[in-house]
Amino acid sequence: MRRLPLLLTTAALCGALATAGALHHPTADRTGSSGDGAAHTEGPRTAGSSLTRAITAEQQRLKALPNDAPGWARLGAEYVEQARLTADPSYYPKADEALHRSLTLAPDANTEALTGLGALANARHLFDRARDFAEQAIAASPAHWPAYAVLADARTQLGDDAGATDAVQQLLDRRPGTASFTRAAYDLEQHGHPDQARAALDSALASAFDPADKAFCRFQIAELDRNAGHPDQALTGYREALADDAGHTPALAGQARAEAALGNTEAAVRDYDAAIAKVPLPQYLLELGELHESLGHPQLAQEQYRLLEAEQRLAAANGVVDDLTLGQYQADHGDPAEAVRLLRAEWQRRHNVLVADALAWALHRQGADQEALDLAEQAENHGWHNAVFLYHHGEIERALGHTEAARTHLTQALTTDPSFNPLHAPRARADLAALTDTR
Repeated sequence: MRRLPLLLTTAALCGALATAGALHHPTADRTGSSGDGAAHTEGPRTAGSSLTRAITAEQQRLKALPNDAPGWARLGAEYVEQARLTADPSYYPKADEALHRSLTLAPDANTEALTGLGALANARHLFDRARDFAEQAIAASPAHWPAYAVLADARTQLGDDAGATDAVQQLLDRRPGTASFTRAAYDLEQHGHPDQARAALDSALASAFDPADKAFCRFQIAELDRNAGHPDQALTGYREALADDAGHTPALAGQARAEAALGNTEAAVRDYDAAIAKVPLPQYLLELGELHESLGHPQLAQEQYRLLEAEQRLAAANGVVDDLTLGQYQADHGDPAEAVRLLRAEWQRRHNVLVADALAWALHRQGADQEALDLAEQAENHGWHNAVFLYHHGEIERALGHTEAARTHLTQALTTDPSFNPLHAPRARADLAALTDTR
């Protein structure tokens, strides 16, 4: 039985909201257009400059105390956090070395090292390994709440819906606060409960006291607004997040998305450029490239796509497996056959709803529409109210000659979010108009 909505209501009413040093849910791409919300489960909640100082201090300490297993685990977690803040995957091998050294020094019941290795595996998109490390940590210490956060993220990305919900519930039971409420919100949204997701995020915001935590919560609420087709409300939310934490790059990129949806493309390009200068995530590069393409700037678009490919190569060289993002990019801007190859491999590793949608779209782009339709139906049946999924489903049906179904899904996509993508939303409107004219 799903307990999340009841427990969230109870927790909010009782005020059981206090949290400190919360692990955040990874910044999850809610559109399905790029990225997969890959689980970067943060360790220390520290600003960038403070984190750099903490890493330096820990390194110096470990020179004097090289056999300090907890110290190596802390350093490993700090490296994972630094990689998240900077989008620099070269920190991952350093984290791997530090965490394994901790585990070698203290092989029995080393929950901090196991949890850190799980967070690192999530960051590298090695979700089956992340699940295994988290389960080992929980077996050693069932009360160790951060391991449930890692486990929830891993199971979500693996497509283990019941297991992910259970892990989130276990986290809520042990630590009602930012880490648990934000994960509950993502779980609820994915299963078609956006109102309950918002309630969970409101609870998370009420529990937050650190400016970065508040910004994170406001950003997630703004993402709900944006994906519900309310870019004006979303823009307000992103700005409030930046007021809490001017260095919150996801909110800056979100502001750019909302500005683009509202037609303020000059501001959108400026804010995307600023976000990418701070944290060059492939998602931001793809979004800016598509915005430039929609504005008739092909050379600027190609520049972003080249940078995206370079970032993906750098990530792969540091142990990150991200066939989903690369497959999504190839489907629309490269080689659909290569997209299908990449996404079939990803589908074999995990039956996540984002992968189902991405593979469906790649197959459509390759002309394999009947197989694509089966996967598109799987993605939609998951329950997520996602304009991109609906658009993909409608275009696949249109290619198969299923006119009424295509009209329904394209209408639903544009009703859910009229500006879900600067390239695809106009195409959806044009194709819907053509289908309507044929009546």
